[in-house]
Formats: sequence, C-alpha cells, structure tokens
Amino acid sequence: MARLADYFVLVGYDPGKRGSGDGQGQILQRFPEKDWEDNPFPQGIELFCQPSGWQLFPERNPPTFFVAVLTDINSERHYCACFTFWEAVESPQPQSQARNGEEKEEEEEEEASSLVQPAQLFAPKSLVLVSRLDHAEVFRNSLGLIYTIYVDGLSVSLENVIGNLLTCTIPITGGAQPDAEDEAVRTISLGAGDRQVIQTPINDSLPVSSCSVALLFRQLGITNVLFLFCAALTEHKILFLSSSYQRLTDACRALLALMFPLKYSFTYVPILPAQLLEVLSTPTPFIIGVHSIFQSETQELLDVVIADLDGGTVNVPECVHISLLPEPLLQQTREALSMVLDPELEVADLAFPPSTISASSLKMQDKEIRAVFLRLFAQLLQGYRWCLHIIRIHPEPVIRFHKAAFLGQRGLTEDDFLTKVLEGMAFAGFVTERGAPYRPIDLFDELVAYEVKRMKAEEGNKQKILRHIKELAEKLYKNENPYPAVTMHKVQKPTEGCHLRLHQKPFPRLDEGTVQWIIDQATAKLQTAPPAVRAEKKCMVPSGPPIAAILERNGNALANSARRLEVVRNCISYVFENKMLEAKKLFPAVLRAMKGRAARHCLTQELHLHVQQNRAVLDHQQFDFVIRMMNCCLQDCTAMDEHGIAAALLPLVTAFCRKLSPGITQFAYSCVQEHVVWTNIQFWEAMFYCDVQNHIRALYLDSAEENHMEQESAEEPQEAKSALEIASEQLRLWPTMSREKQQELIQKEESTVFSQAIHYANRMSYLLLPLDTSKNRLLRSSGLGDVESVSNSFVTNSIAGSVAESYDTESGFEDAESSDVANSVVRFINRFVDKVCTESGVTNEHLKGLHVMIPDIVQMHIETLDAVHRESKRLPPIQKPKLLRPTLLLGEECVMEGLRVYLMPDGREEGAGGSVGGPPLLPAEGAVFLTTYRIIFKGTPTDPLVGEQVVIRSFPIASLTKEKKISIQAQADQFIQEGLQLRSCTFQLLKIAFDEEVASDSAEIFRKHLHKLRYPQHVRGTFAFTVGQSPKQAMQPKAKEKNPSLRTLSKNLVKNAKRTIGRQYVTRKKYTPPAWEQRGSQHFPEDNEDEISVSEELDRSTLTPSSTMRPSEKMTMTHVVERACCRDYQRLGLGTLSSSLTRSKNEPFRISTVNRMYAICRSYPGLLIVPQSIQDNTIQRISRCYRQSRFPVVCWRNSRTKAVLLRSGGLHGKGVVGLFKSQNAPTPGPSQADSTSLEQEKYLQAVINSMPHYSDAGGRNTLSGFTSAHMSSAGKWGSIRASGRISSYALNVEIGSRLAGKDLLGTQHNGTPAEPSFLRQHRASLYIIGDKSQLKGVKPDPLQHWEVVPIEVFDVRQVKASFKKLMKACVPGCPSSDPSVAYLRSLEESEWLSQIHKILQISVLVVELLDTGSSVLVSLEDGWDITTQVVSLVQLLSDPYYRTLEGFRLLVEKEWLSFGHRFSHRGAQTLAGQSSGFAPIFLQFLDCVHQIHLQFPMEFEFSQYYLKFLSYHYISNRFRTFLLDSDYERIELGLLYEEKGERKGQQVSKSIWDYIDRLNKKAPIFFNYLYAPEDGEVLRPYSNISNLKVWDYYTEETLSEGPPYDWELAQGPPEPAEEPERQDTAAPQSKRRIIWPCYDNRSRVEPDAISKLLEELHNLEMELGQVPERWKDTWDKVKASQRTEGRQDGSRTPSSLLMSSGLSHHRRSLGVYLQESGVGSTLNLSLDSDTSSTSTPSSRKPGGRRSTSTLYSQFQMSESENRSYEGSLYKKGAFMKPWKSRWFVLDKTKHQLRYYDSRMDTECKGVIDLAEVESITPGTPTMGAPKTVDEKAFFDLKTTKRVYNFCAQDVQLAQQWIDRIQSCLSDA
Repeated sequence: MARLADYFVLVGYDPGKRGSGDGQGQILQRFPEKDWEDNPFPQGIELFCQPSGWQLFPERNPPTFFVAVLTDINSERHYCACFTFWEAVESPQPQSQARNGEEKEEEEEEEASSLVQPAQLFAPKSLVLVSRLDHAEVFRNSLGLIYTIYVDGLSVSLENVIGNLLTCTIPITGGAQPDAEDEAVRTISLGAGDRQVIQTPINDSLPVSSCSVALLFRQLGITNVLFLFCAALTEHKILFLSSSYQRLTDACRALLALMFPLKYSFTYVPILPAQLLEVLSTPTPFIIGVHSIFQSETQELLDVVIADLDGGTVNVPECVHISLLPEPLLQQTREALSMVLDPELEVADLAFPPSTISASSLKMQDKEIRAVFLRLFAQLLQGYRWCLHIIRIHPEPVIRFHKAAFLGQRGLTEDDFLTKVLEGMAFAGFVTERGAPYRPIDLFDELVAYEVKRMKAEEGNKQKILRHIKELAEKLYKNENPYPAVTMHKVQKPTEGCHLRLHQKPFPRLDEGTVQWIIDQATAKLQTAPPAVRAEKKCMVPSGPPIAAILERNGNALANSARRLEVVRNCISYVFENKMLEAKKLFPAVLRAMKGRAARHCLTQELHLHVQQNRAVLDHQQFDFVIRMMNCCLQDCTAMDEHGIAAALLPLVTAFCRKLSPGITQFAYSCVQEHVVWTNIQFWEAMFYCDVQNHIRALYLDSAEENHMEQESAEEPQEAKSALEIASEQLRLWPTMSREKQQELIQKEESTVFSQAIHYANRMSYLLLPLDTSKNRLLRSSGLGDVESVSNSFVTNSIAGSVAESYDTESGFEDAESSDVANSVVRFINRFVDKVCTESGVTNEHLKGLHVMIPDIVQMHIETLDAVHRESKRLPPIQKPKLLRPTLLLGEECVMEGLRVYLMPDGREEGAGGSVGGPPLLPAEGAVFLTTYRIIFKGTPTDPLVGEQVVIRSFPIASLTKEKKISIQAQADQFIQEGLQLRSCTFQLLKIAFDEEVASDSAEIFRKHLHKLRYPQHVRGTFAFTVGQSPKQAMQPKAKEKNPSLRTLSKNLVKNAKRTIGRQYVTRKKYTPPAWEQRGSQHFPEDNEDEISVSEELDRSTLTPSSTMRPSEKMTMTHVVERACCRDYQRLGLGTLSSSLTRSKNEPFRISTVNRMYAICRSYPGLLIVPQSIQDNTIQRISRCYRQSRFPVVCWRNSRTKAVLLRSGGLHGKGVVGLFKSQNAPTPGPSQADSTSLEQEKYLQAVINSMPHYSDAGGRNTLSGFTSAHMSSAGKWGSIRASGRISSYALNVEIGSRLAGKDLLGTQHNGTPAEPSFLRQHRASLYIIGDKSQLKGVKPDPLQHWEVVPIEVFDVRQVKASFKKLMKACVPGCPSSDPSVAYLRSLEESEWLSQIHKILQISVLVVELLDTGSSVLVSLEDGWDITTQVVSLVQLLSDPYYRTLEGFRLLVEKEWLSFGHRFSHRGAQTLAGQSSGFAPIFLQFLDCVHQIHLQFPMEFEFSQYYLKFLSYHYISNRFRTFLLDSDYERIELGLLYEEKGERKGQQVSKSIWDYIDRLNKKAPIFFNYLYAPEDGEVLRPYSNISNLKVWDYYTEETLSEGPPYDWELAQGPPEPAEEPERQDTAAPQSKRRIIWPCYDNRSRVEPDAISKLLEELHNLEMELGQVPERWKDTWDKVKASQRTEGRQDGSRTPSSLLMSSGLSHHRRSLGVYLQESGVGSTLNLSLDSDTSSTSTPSSRKPGGRRSTSTLYSQFQMSESENRSYEGSLYKKGAFMKPWKSRWFVLDKTKHQLRYYDSRMDTECKGVIDLAEVESITPGTPTMGAPKTVDEKAFFDLKTTKRVYNFCAQDVQLAQQWIDRIQSCLSDA
C-alpha cells in the first residue's frame, strides 16, 4: 500500500519581497509539518507553482491546474499537482503614508497612469499536493473539491478533507480482477459526500499515458515525433515549448511512455520555472518543458532540439545529427503509425470509400501508438537475452551485455542509431533491470520472447499488423483502466463563474492541530494493522529464439556459401592429411572465401575438430598453412570482433604448435599477433565474461548432475540449459538455502572468476608480447595502422591513460630496453584485471595477488619467447619461386640485382582475370630488375592454375613519368607491404609490392638508382650514349663552359670537318676564328623556357655571316649537303646547293647557307630555302621579328600548283605585328621597326612572286570584290576554336566567302572539306596561319596579297595535361567502380582525341589551300611544336613520297630533327628537364598518322607496327636519333657527322633509321601488304571525333615477353625446332594453342597469311640449302606476276588484286580475327585456279575523288569467302512453296553449298552441308517449275534431312554442277 499524497501545501504571494520587480511565492502552510521519514519534503515548490514568476493581476483569472514533476537527489520523481486561484490583495495604501512625500507622489503618478480601473489587484494562491504517484485526475478532483468547499462555502470542514486526503492509502498495483474488498480499498472519499475510484495499473512497470501520446502525435505529426524519439534515445537535449503547462507535462510524459522499456535517466523537468532557465545550458542530455513566453531565451541554444507543441514544429540545429532508426524498421514504423493515426489514408483514393472507417477514440489511439513502439523495441532488441553474460549469480546476479556480438548478429555494426542506443545510459539501466534471469515479467518480456517470430511472419501484411497492434493496445488499455466502475465517481464542482464573485473571503487559515491529529490517528492505525503482503509473481524470464533463428538469410546466398564452405573444409582436411599440393591448389580459393563470414566461422569450427586434448602438433608446412588461414581470417575482423571470429580462434592459437627443436615449441599465437583486435580491451572483456559464464554454468550443472544422475538417464534427450536458465533456478532456490550453503556458493563463484582472470592474464601476454621482444606491439601504432580506433577505444574505456603513454613518466624519458615491452603489456593487463575483477566482485586480497602475479607471468613468457625466436630464425625459409633473369639487349647491363616483388594488378582488367574472364595472370610473384635501359619485372602468376606462364612487364627508364610510394597487400594472407607504382609514358604501369625479405633500405636504394638513371645530369648520361660502356664508370660530363660561344662551335665544326669525330675531350689545339668582314653585335633572343639550349650573348668577335665561305667551312658544307633536308629540297626542285652558290636567277628559291654556323637561329638547320631575291643580311634582320629567330622558310612545294608551304615561329609581340596592323603607309623616318616591317613585307612579297600563277591572276585582284564590311574582323574561323569539339570545317565567313564565293564553305557531313571546286579565283596568294592571341587586332590590308588566318590552338601545357589523363584512362592505377562507363568517360575527359581532331582539321585545311594554289605560312607558337605537327602532316597528306618508309624517315629527319623540335626538353630526358615534365608532341603527331593510316590503309608503305615502334623508341633513349633539341646541339656533341667513320666497328646501332633498315631487310614487320598507292593522291581524312579511334598502342600489352618493340628481346627461342622429338610420344599432338589477350603476341603466334607464307618459303629455302631470297624480292615477284595475270583476265585492275591479297590484314585491323592457320583462305593470289570473281573492279568516276567508302565497298565483312564454283540455279522451296532463282556458291574449303538471293547479295540465305548429302540424281520437273527449261536440266540432291530440287539454265550447266558437287563429295 502507498500514500496517495505525501504533503498538502498552501502557497501564496509574498508581499514582503516585492521590491525586485518580480514577486516571490511563500509557503503559507504545509501538512504534515514534519517530514515523513521515507520521503523528505521537496525544496523549491513555490517556484513550480507559478513557473513564469509570481505576479499580481488586475483581474481575477479562472482557477488553473497542472502537474509539475520534481526529481530528488535519489532520482525519485515527485508529482506536484498545483491548483491555483486568485485572491484580492489588501490595498497597500495605509502603509505607504508612513513613507516620505516624494515617494508617495511617484507612486500615485504610477498608479494613475497604469490602472484605470479601481485599484484592486489579485494575487495567485496555490493548493499543492505532493505525491510519488502519478494520478493526475484524482489530484485534480481532490484539489477541486477543496476549492469548491472554500468558494461555495459548503458546510464541510476543510481540515477534515485535507486530513483524509493525506491519510488515504491505496495499493500500488492492482490485481487482475477487482473483487469486493479491493473495490472498497480503491474507492476513496474525502468526507465531503464524494467518492472516487482510483484506477491503479495492474502492472506498475508499464507507464501510464492516458491520452498524452496521441495528443503529442496530433500536435507534432509522425515524422517529428520520430525525430524526437530517436533524439531522446541517442541522448540529445530536447526542449518542449507551449503556452500550456498541462500540455508540457503531457508531452514529456508521452515521450517517456514511448521509450518504454528503456527508462530515461537524465534531467527530466516537464515544467521549468523562469528562475531556473540557466539549467538549459547544462552539458548533459535532458528533456525539459518551458513556457513559450521564454521562447526568445531559447534562441541561442545551439545543440538543443526544440519542439514547439503549439506550432507543431521540431527544429533540429545544424550541428546536431540525429541518427534515425535503421531501415526497414523506420519505414515499417511510419506505415504502422499512419495506419493508426490516419486510417482514412488507405481508402482515400477509392471510388466508394467505406462509410464506417474512423479512427479509434483518443484513449485507444494512444495505446495503439504505444503498441507500435512496443513492437518496434521488440524488433530492435529481439534476442538480446542471448547476448547477456551472467558472471555472478550469488550473492547478487552480475550481468554484462555483449554489445559487439549483438550488433554483429544483427548485421548492424555500422548502424549509428543502434550503436548509440546500446552505449547509452538507458540501455545500461535496461540491462541491470531486465537482465536478471528471475524476476516478475511484463508485456514487453512476453513480446520479445514469444511474438518476434510472428512479427517476422506478418511483415508486409497490413491487416495482420493492425490486428496485432490492436491486441497489444487492448492489453495496455486494460492495464491502465482495470475498473470499468467510472459511474461511481461523485465529486462536487464549484458553480459556474464563481471565481468572478466580487466579495470573496480569502482562503481561510487551516488549523494545523486538527489535520495533524487526523494524520497521527491514521498512522497509529496502520502500525497496528497487519502488513498487507502482496507476493510478487517472480518467474524465470523467457529468452525467446536466438537472433540467428529470426534473421534467415536468403537461400541463394546460402547455396553459394555452401560451395565455399566445402572448399574451406576440403582444404583443411588436405592440410591435416598432409596432401600439400592439393591444399595449395585450393588455397587461393579459401583465401577468397574468407571474405565471407560463414567461411570464417566454418574455418574456426573445422580447426577445432583437429585439436586433441588442447594441443595439436603440426609439421612446418601444415603450421604455415594454418597460420596463413588464421591471419586471413582475422584480417577482416574489426577491433570489435562482432562476429566472434577472434573469440573462436583464441583457444586455437594456443593449441596449434610446431616443434622447432627438442624442448622448444612455437605456438600459433606468435604468428597472428598483428591484428588490431588483440589490443582492444572491450574484446578481452567480452571474451572473459563469456568464459566466466561458461564456467559458472558448469559449476552448477555438475552439482545438479550429481544429484539427478539416476533420473536423468531416463530423459536423456533434453536440451542443455542455458546459463540464464540455471541462474534463474539458482535465484529461486537462494532464499531457501542455509547460510553456510550460501557462503560456499559465493566462494566457489569467486574463485571461478579469479582463476579465469589468471588464465586471461596468460592469454593476453601470449598475444601482446611479440616474438621478437625488442619490437613493441602496443607502443607501436596498432598492427593494421588503425591508430585512431585503438587509442580511442582505450580512452573510452576510461582506463588509466592510453597505452602508448610512457610507462616511466616520472623519469621523463622512455627507456628503450626490452623492459618497456614488458611494462606496457603489464600495464595493459593490470587495467583489464582491475576492471573485470571489480565488476565481477573478486575480493581485494585476490586482486592484490593478481597484481603481484602479472609481471611474473609476462617475464616468464618473454623468456620462453626468446628461445622460440632464436630457433625460428634458423628455420629454412619457405620455398619461394626461383627468380627468373630477364634477357638483356646487347650493351644493356644490370644496375641492381632483382628485388623480390609482387606485381599487382592495376585498373586494366585483362591480366587479372576479372569480369573479362581469362586466367588471373596477376598478381604475379617475381623480381624487379633495374638495367641501364629498362625496368623489368619477370615472374610467375601467384595463382597456381596459371603458374607455368612467365609474366614480363617492362618499360624504358627514360619513359618513367611518375613514381609514387604505395602500401598494398600483395597476398590475401599477408600484411600490408610497401610498394611502388611506376607509370611510364609508353602506357605501362608497374604496381609492385616488395616482398617481406626486401629490406626497406634496398627499396630506397632502388628508387634512388632509378631516379639517377631517369634524370642524368646531361644527355651524355642517357643509355644511347653509355651503351656498351660499363655502367660502373661514373659518367661525369665535362663541366660545360659557362658561355660556349661561337668559338667552341666553330672549333667543333672544323674538327668535324677534319674527321676528328666524337673525340670531344682530346686536348684542344688553339684555334682562332676567321676574321669576318663585317663586325656587328648580334643578340640571340633570350629563351627562358629552355634549360638545355644555349642562349647567351655572343662575344664582340662574332659574326654577321657573309656570303663568302672559307675552305674549312666548305668541308662542313659537304656534310650539310648530305643531310635529309638537302636531299629533299633537290627532290622538290627547290634548288641545289650549287645553284645557290652560283646564283642562277631563274629559280624562284635558293638554298641559303646563312645559318650554316647556326648563328641566326640555333634551332634551324644549316641550309634553308629562301626566296631568290632576298639577301642574307636581310634575313638576319627579319629573323629578329620572330620568336626564337625562327623566320619563315620554305619546307615543301606542291609540284602541280607550285604553291609553297612555309614554317616559322610566331611573331614577337612588339613592333612586328605592326606590319599587319599599320593601315597607313609606313612613316618615312628610318626607325628600326619600320624598316624591319618593310623588309618583312618584301620577304612575303618575294614568296608570293615566286608562285607562277601570281602573274596570271592580273594584278591585285585578290581582294578586289570586297568592301570593308567583309573585313571587320579577322578572327572568325568558326570551326577552329579552342573548344576543339566542333565538327564542321567551316572556314571563317569572310575567307570562306572569298574562297568559295558564297557565305560559307560547303562542308560534307563527315567533317571532310568540300570538293576542291569550291575555291574560286578570289583568294589570297599567301595565307598566314597564326595564333589568334598573337594576332589580336590585326586588320587585313587591302593592298597586300596575304591574308592572316587567326586560329586558336592548344598550348603544350594542355597537351601535357591531356596526356596525363589519357594515360590514366588507358592504364588506370586501380580498378574503377563502374567499369562500363569509367573508361570511355575518362577518355573523353582527357580531350586527347579532340586535340588530334584539331591538328588534323588544321592540316586538312592547309592541304586544301595548297592544293588550290595558295601558299601557306604556318606560324604558331615557337614554331617547333604544333607548327611541326601541322607542317609534317600537310606534307604527308599532300605528297605520296612521304608515305613510303624512306620518305617518312626523311620527313621526320627534316621537319622534326633538323627544324629543332626539342626532343630532350619535351621528353624531360635530363635532370634539367625534370620540372617541365613530359610533353608528347611527337607522339601526338604519330597518333595523327595512325588515324590517317586507318582511313587509308592502301596509301602507306609502312605498317601500324612501324608507327608504334617509333612511338616507343622516340622516348626509350635506346637510339641517339631522338636525343637533344636541335642540329646545333647534336653537332656540338659531335653526333651529326660521326656515323660514317665509327659505325663499322660497333654492332650497337646509334641511329634508329639504320636499325629499321636492317630489320626491314630481314623481316616484313614494318611493311604494309595493302600498299597500293594511287598516283599523286592527296589524302583528306575525316577528322570528326566519331571517326577517330583510340590507338591500340595505348591499350595493348604482351605479358609473355614485355613490349614487342625491342625486336631482339621479343623474338623468343624458335619453337618449331622441338617438333621432331615430340612426334614419338603417344599423345596426339595438337597444333592448336590458346591465345590469351594481353599475354600472347598475337601477330607472332598467329601471323597474317602473307607473313606466314613468306616465312614458310624462307624455311623451305633454308631446308633445300639455298640462299634465302630477301622477302621483299619475293613479294615484288608475286606482285608482278599478279599484274600480268590480271591483264590477261582483263577484269581486274592491279589495285584490286592487291586488295584481295591484303584482305586478311585489313580485316584484322578492323578487329575481326580469323584463325585459319595453314591455308590462308584469303590468299587467292595465284593459288586457286578456278577463281571466278574475287573482287569487283573498283568503280571509279572519271576524275572524281575516290572516297574511302567506295574504296572498301569491294569487300564485304561477311565470312571469308572461298568460292570454288558459283552460278545461278532455280531451287524448289520446301513443301507447297514455289521455285525461285538463287545464286549458289560451292565452297570446297568449308565443304558446303551456300545460296544467296542474288549475285550481289552479301547475306547467305541458307547452307547445305555436303557431309549430309547422300546422293545426286537427275530430277523431273514439278509443278511451277520454269517452263522454258529442258527437263534434263533438273537434278535432285538428297540429304539426310530432306530432298532439294534444283534446275539449271541448260543441260550443260546442270551437268557441270552435278560433277562439281560429286568431286567435292569424293574429295571428302
């Protein structure tokens, strides 16, 4: 029984303390006056009666009632029911007369202003009941009754009523059914003719909510309340605002009711008084209600969730993150709540909604909502009892919750919400309260134990869910309202409006004596009465099903994992049966399976089976396997070990061991210490508790079994009891036991815990002390580098300090002896022991004993470890694959011996198996070698199934663009290793992880060497120079002279002339430079970008070159003449050297030697073509206007139109562009700028005059037809913008209109320019293509014959950036998340193709202009990057000569090498260039050539391989050809002319061209069989991005031999030689072999037909002992014979013949790969006699350009055809079908008869397999057969399936067909 009310208090306004503005309240009377012993009087009640402050009011307000809640120091809640009414205050006038005058006046003024009505003020007075029970309605009625008695003046003594109220006692909880005496107890009367029934809840653990929950949802809505609910559970601060106190209380009560079964344990103040508002800034969580008038004060609270009940909003501040419920629970809860709160929602869309649907009454709705939350908790916490560890039963149960296991089983370890809830105070309270195994149970216990299965089953079925909610709601309602007897209520209420009566007596002073007397009597009576004992119904708490039973996985995953588990089991049994090879094969699969949880559990179970008597001794290999599996198993465990894997392995690591030597055993634990879980104290606690529970369970089971042995044998098959069941049984018996028995049990339990603590101290020392005790595991950051998590977990455990802190803090420094390991481990174990022992009640003596033992345990263990460590070092290392040595080039030497590494797969899928399929060649295990030329990896795949293959990946050191350190895991069972990622611009990536045996310093040395070789001090340090020398000689380049003037240069030139070649360092003879006729100072423009080229001022003695030559120079000239440029100039008819010396005037151009000493322009060749009329000294002046002095020179002339192509650097910004800009005539003053511009004009005019058609064009007609309107701006070249993505070629409007005579050039849809005819006569004679940014504001001059074409081009920086992205796209460093999109997207983002598009576009434009007779000067950037690209491409497209092997070489030598493309600088070949990085300008040019090659495969003599070969070697530094930046530098190093004298002696090629020539003589690898050039054809390739292909050079690789561009290395040992021995073996020999993408070199394994035939021919000649003929001669013969044959046939043109022969090659370039090894079916050169028509003659429109599409229309992409015989036959269709004429083809090779609709048809309509033919018989005509045909022309073909009826045109044809088919059949 309990008191209904503890205190009755009368609180009034305190007039005395009215000075401070706000009034105060005071307690006028309280009953009883002395405190109850069990319940002291709560402080501060007067604050809570008027929470917003005590004030006087000008009128009477109606009485108010609310309940405030106070919490005392023992966290007991007191409910204060406050009933407040207003009383008139006695007028304060009489008192104030005593005051002095001034004050009085003030006061009167004040009152006069504020109070108009009679100065009557009303003060509040409160009646307060204080109780520990929450019966708000009863309190409201009782206080209302007291007020009624007072107001209406009833004749009842107030003292009596109050006395009765205070002495009223009620039962705390009700029974199930009210019986009569109960009813008497529960009905109370206060002696005023009233009676009330008190509804005491049946079960007081369930909260009482009446309607408050439903109201809360009404006010805030579903989502908001869920936010609040989650915020409260995750311990956020929550503040309610409302203008009603009662509502604040209700809302707070509702929130607590929702949290059931968790209890809120932080600050809870439903109504906070104004004076205490600062409580809101407390740091702890709270739930507080505040009146909304204080809303402004809550504004600055930053971390409080504010719920405004009146406005219905919940405001979550930005800095607060509320974790919501995990899905799908959140969604399910929302749906359930909306079903309860808004049942109409379901039927809102129905056409005929049911009329009856309506929500339940508020009270029921309230319970239904609570039912939803009850279900939610049951689902959240289902199975929680299976994660309780009971560690003591007597004297008090001690229970711990295994949080990690609970989260792990739920699969919610990552879930924020649940993790926070489990860590919260509320849950800790829940475990202590509900963990106990033997206690009364309530609705929640039943729900979580028995109904979870049902809830799982009903998921998704709304009706059933609703039914369940209603059932629960009924129970909750019944619990709150057990008595329906509400009718018996009878409580007087005051009359309406009585509070407004004018004359009311104040509330009387009560007589304390009377009240006290009533109270005393009642207490006396209670003491005499027998105590009402209500037996608590305690019982065992049901555990419910374990989580695993509830959360079934889907079947499919189970099946899949079942296969994996099978693999794991097999592998383990192989290990223990010592079948090591079998185990090895399965091992990778096992390691992959370990990613799954099931497999890890399976592993631990299987290993347990192999442990006998806690020990399993293994041999070394077995031990190794077991360790690797354990490590792999543990590496995916988090520190929490939520799946209990580490826990299951813990007993195993002390069981498995191996004998190292007699008496020394190594246990598994010494090899699995690297995991983060062992340093996590929570893991050890959970493990400890789990073990203690098992032992305590065993303790009681044993004693139970002794007693019940006899009975049990009968009922064997009963399940083992869980620890909790045993505990509850024990707790039930506890009160019945004797004192001694109790003591004995307590002691037994305590010693059990104690022995476990010792055991764990041992275990922890095993796993924390490293094998090599000089390295400390705890002081080091944790094993897996997860520093944060480890240190945090220590801190959160609030164990004294973090482990990494120095154990010897006082001494101030850390002692690095082995003792620090011991000390840190001892400290760690001590903290653990302290924590668990105090929690599990171990006595202090025992605890002290433990602390003494721990250091000894650790020390002992260290000693045993030392021996083990010593012995384990002696073990022979595990057999690793032998390191394979790479084959090296002649002259290539190893710099560093192989370091054992793993080659890891990067983002390219092919090698790694992956989704593409194919064997996983990577990761591979082998070694990385560093030679003077390359970085090479050579090894074998780690996957045993492909272990026999050799994997080689290499690239030249010079091509290294980026190296970065990475840390990777090489093998699933090993730890993270350091590694390197090396990226090369030959599109290769080496991602290597160093093996453990590689010391980190040798890896560092490797990097240093690599760096030194990659960036030598000087070009002389590169491989091309050092090859053949021993690398040990330090290559010290001669200290360069600070200012190598022309003197040194001329010395060199002379020396070269004297054939003192390359001997740079011979002592120099004194040499005086010749005196020059004219002396003048000359400045080179300063070149800031180029670190290598020599830019400086020359001495005064330097030259302005003159026209006469010295004999010494003439020697040099002979060399210069031999240079490529010179040969080419003569071929083009641009003049010979002699003509330039003897000045024959008829030639328009001459070869000028003005630059022979490289004085005018360092980066130009010595001989240049300039207009005949221009003097050398003019040139020198002009050159200053151009960047790098690269003035315009002619580099090519169109033989037909005689238009010339010129190149130069861009113009200097100052003064020169004035040439174009000045509209007016130059001023006569002789200023420098003007004279130069005049000379420049003269120069350009001279170029124009050289063109033959210039004179015919009739004066200055060029711009005649144009008004100035057309000339408004020169920058409208619409298409060629920086965006680079516009497809049309539109020239700018005005040039276009000038060229085409219309607004815009017509451009064809594909990006090809229109036909040449568009160029009308209006066009300039010379177009200057310049950079838009330089030519800003250039106005066209109507008097000039040239026109400036400004275009936007990309600069080198953009090329670099684009190339980087291209490399990452083609060779990604790691696999991308979405492989389908990633490659193409990153390819697009690199913008590489759009740059190629831009270059091609400009080139084709220039080709068009040249082709129509205008000359073009390309003057972009410095004239050595894009200019070179464009100029070279223009020549390649316009002149077929450059498309031959010889011509292409010449083109590269002339335009790239002689004209000074800065190869060394752009390739960053030396230390100086390191910062500028790699810019692939030349590669971009080769890519453009490749694009053209793809579109015109018949126009090029060289193959695609040739282009790839150049791409690879121009950066590989294997040859000297592409070193240095200009001819000048090459001469300075003595490179240019040395080749003649020295090369004979040396085998090593210095020049790539010689190498290519030699190779080309040997084998046709550089030759294109499709080569069949059209005479003088100008190529106009499509340049749209859609027409460009990504070059396979970027993406392909051959892992079998490394890059195929070092031909000697790639040619492996010849395979056919082994053939003869093989024949003897009985096994059938197959010629088939598997070709793997990315592994085999396809073109070699399966050469195209022609190469194969040539090779066979070569082999035959060798066998016959003849001198083999060169392949080229053979090929030419074959071609010649074909031509003659073709002429006899008359049906073929030579080109079409070649088309047929080259077919295979073309097909392969299109990606179809035909493997028809022996007989190249595509080769019908002259091998097949009855070829009737192989390819139709190409139809050529006379004079029209043959477009590429018609070029290839001759061969269809249908299957490769071999037509032995073909013709037209009639065929009878199947049953009931007519005869039709079809074109039949008989194919011997495929042994089939095919038919087509017509001769031209490419698609085969049907095939008759000749193998199925049984007979051919003469046929008879049937219905519908062709009428005119002789009946003997019919024949039938009978196959196994049906009979075919045929009919030929005449009898002979029929006979021929029959014979042909017969012969085919007999051949077969």
